[in-house]
Amino acid sequence: MQILANAKINLSLDVLGTLPNGYHEVSMIMQSIDLHDVLNMEKNDSGCITLSCDKTELPCDSSNLIIRAASKLIEYTGSHDGVDITLHKNIPMAAGLAGGSADAAAALVGINRLFGYGLDIEELKRLGATLGADIPFCIQGGTCLAEGIGEKLSAITPLPDCHIVLIKPVFDVSTKYVYDNLILNGDTIHPDVAGMAELIRKGDLHGVCSLVGNILETVTVVGYPAIDSYKKALIEAGALGSLMSGSGPTVYGLFDDASVAENAVRAIEAGFKDAGAVGYDTICICHPAREGVIVNGA
Repeated sequence: MQILANAKINLSLDVLGTLPNGYHEVSMIMQSIDLHDVLNMEKNDSGCITLSCDKTELPCDSSNLIIRAASKLIEYTGSHDGVDITLHKNIPMAAGLAGGSADAAAALVGINRLFGYGLDIEELKRLGATLGADIPFCIQGGTCLAEGIGEKLSAITPLPDCHIVLIKPVFDVSTKYVYDNLILNGDTIHPDVAGMAELIRKGDLHGVCSLVGNILETVTVVGYPAIDSYKKALIEAGALGSLMSGSGPTVYGLFDDASVAENAVRAIEAGFKDAGAVGYDTICICHPAREGVIVNGA
């Protein structure tokens, strides 16, 4: 069985405060995109869960979310099944695109289908939430309002068709650093998440682009000014709106014209590829997706 694990971007991300358990309460619009990792799964007779990956820097031991998700699901069902998983990694790591969460979601959905466990999507989301706040969304996919710590999901009308230019800079940003340095007070300007949701429901792409907002940029743009440089470059190249996804550092631009998006990629490749600390690891064009996990096979 082959499983496609779609990445996500945040169209709007607000932090409302800190909960007693130390987690942050959020309100955000999350969107699946068709940039995906590929997981191939095959039953084995050993009763073991194995993982191999084409990226040597990614650990394939029990610290990997795929192994943790597979183990939790198999233990939850009371079975002793074994599965061999190979991962082809396309989603940049530590990028604010939920690549690890997407892979865990794919493991839960795929193994459930492969062995015929029969768990419904809500059960899988509850299991996923014990491993990571983004995993329930990556299982459900599409366009959602996410609340709580990100696990409370309300589906929204799909985002209008558009072209997304995605840029992962050469540097990484620590999620802990971002949240540790986030200041919330009476002067904080919060993104209009409710307004964004309403514009999506109306199918107003230009309106959506005018309201993109990520409160975490108040930290990252100060500490990593290259993020703002990419946002400005995307707007200058014709993006209707540009934003950092999650805690960064990936930046994206939304376009309503394919040729303009393609020209933007060429312009940014020419201007930033060898720009040292402002360079990028990944640049690509992707599109909104209506699913988080796609199963190809039995």
